[in-house]
Amino acid sequence: MNNKIKVYTYTRVSTALQIDGYSLEAQKARMKAYADYNDYEIVGEYEDAGKSGKSVEGRVAFNQMMADIKAGKDKISFVLVYKLSRFARNAADVLSTLQVMQDFGVNLICVEDGIDSSKDAGKLMISVLSAVAEIERENIRAQTMEGRLQKAREGKWNGGFAPYGYKLVDGKLEINEEEAYAIRIIFDKYVNTNMGANSIARYLDNQGIKKLPRQNGKNPLFNASLITRILKNPVYNGKIAYGRRRTEKKHGTRNEYRLVNQDDYLVADGIHEAIISDDIWEAAQVKVASQAKKYEHVNKPKGTTSHLLSGLVKCPICGVGLLGNKSVKYRKDGSKYKDFFYYGCKHRKRVRGHKCTFNKQIRKEILDEAVAEVITKLVSNPKFASIMQEKINMKVDTTTVDKEIENYENELRKSNLLKMRILEDLDKLDIEDKHYNRMKEDLDNRLYKFYDKIEEVERALIDTKAKKRNIEAEKLTGDNIYKILIYFDRLYELMNDDERRQLVVSLIEKIEIHKEKRANGQWLKSITFKLPIIEKDSLISLDNGQQVETVVLMSRKG
Repeated sequence: MNNKIKVYTYTRVSTALQIDGYSLEAQKARMKAYADYNDYEIVGEYEDAGKSGKSVEGRVAFNQMMADIKAGKDKISFVLVYKLSRFARNAADVLSTLQVMQDFGVNLICVEDGIDSSKDAGKLMISVLSAVAEIERENIRAQTMEGRLQKAREGKWNGGFAPYGYKLVDGKLEINEEEAYAIRIIFDKYVNTNMGANSIARYLDNQGIKKLPRQNGKNPLFNASLITRILKNPVYNGKIAYGRRRTEKKHGTRNEYRLVNQDDYLVADGIHEAIISDDIWEAAQVKVASQAKKYEHVNKPKGTTSHLLSGLVKCPICGVGLLGNKSVKYRKDGSKYKDFFYYGCKHRKRVRGHKCTFNKQIRKEILDEAVAEVITKLVSNPKFASIMQEKINMKVDTTTVDKEIENYENELRKSNLLKMRILEDLDKLDIEDKHYNRMKEDLDNRLYKFYDKIEEVERALIDTKAKKRNIEAEKLTGDNIYKILIYFDRLYELMNDDERRQLVVSLIEKIEIHKEKRANGQWLKSITFKLPIIEKDSLISLDNGQQVETVVLMSRKG
């Protein structure tokens, strides 16, 4: 009966990463060795060649693997990947995919990174390292975009389709008079009449002025949305704009993005000819600004507010974790004004016979910001960075366990030699000897004892090698933790509420607050971390002068 743990392997290379040990063959060989060492049975191999890790979309083998996991096809326990970056480089995809896998009882092992999502620290490391990978990808993107920015500064078109009203000739914008006719009418009607975008769209349609079909647009009608974009585009005034829109993640989602207009962006004099004069352009922008309506979303939609520290903040009276709650404020006329979010002790009302006297309600944003500030200040301290570097560079002492392995290997070697001698003695026995049966029985008994001894030593050797691997994996995991802590401030800015919650829960053991709010408006007293971040307690000063009394836990719980 085969009782081996079943696993899948997943390998991926992009066309740019066929070298430096990232080839499919190198990945598969490393994972095969890992599986053999741990006595795992590989029951499925999936590979995507020439696929980007930015998103799981379009990765055929990956998607098939996930379908097989959901179907329970092979009843596997793990998916092995060479490195986390081979699994995906988009943090949202990594976390959402991992959650789906774990829903079906499957965990992820990153062989080279020493990460196992079934372990306590594994999920945190996957979460943060995938985010770090995203940061690195954005750094590369930023370097690439610098060339486009410089091109814009020089007044040159940055590529892509020419805006309506222009054509591209040798990479330079030139006026397309057939299209420019409509552009001039749009600005004229907008500036010199009371028409808005909708009215202008109807006017053009009534006049039979159609949008000429082109490669990037077949619709013959000028709709209000297009007209508004035309009115706001500086290109028609002979300018080159860069950074007018930015891609931002939709709040509360893992992998949904939207284009957001920016108030501050580069506008440079273009080398192309303007369709619209300065006077007409300026008048149009004044009208656009006057008609713009600003709406402030005072209340967050249902389900988008996450209490970051819920359960981590301990009641200063009864010690139970404070829970998040909401208070709705109303105007004098009875209409809803705004939602306010707090942390409070659930035992201030009688719960299961217990009642706490701590009746304070602490504003969510005050405590959340204070905790984030403490961690940011901790990791940005030069002394902290120095300590982290020392920890990263510190080699693992495996002297004792190496000696154990050596002793077991020597003992195994000796036992096998003695076994072979007994087998040789058995071969030499003379069946005609009157003591043959007694001698054979004696040698057989000795042989069986050596087989038992060899089996015992082999088991001990396997266990000791596993102990060494765990020691080395802990060091690798520790390296990852210390590395990502240095990225904390950048990671925190990129994360949504759910991701921030996951991070602080993984890092923080508990947060203590004062019984009464300090004169400076702060409640935060101490933060105890789960991980041994630094060697001794530290005092961290908040911007308002408050000292956080304790910030680290000296030893890892386990």
